[in-house]
Amino acid sequence: MIEIKIDTEFIKLGQLLKMSGLADSGSYAKMYIVEGMVSVNGEVDIRRGRKVYPGDIVTFQDKEVKVN
Repeated sequence: MIEIKIDTEFIKLGQLLKMSGLADSGSYAKMYIVEGMVSVNGEVDIRRGRKVYPGDIVTFQDKEVKVN
């Protein structure tokens, strides 16, 4: 599991994919999200601007990212 520490209240889902290295660019992050390939806390979410908070777990291609 990858752990990402943020210094703000939340991070947007697309930004998290880029920051964690799961997406090479914003356009790839958008594509993965819109195609339903990303889930937050076990539920697929197709909103690139979805707010992700500390404690949330994002899953993409069997890789998990925990926000701290």
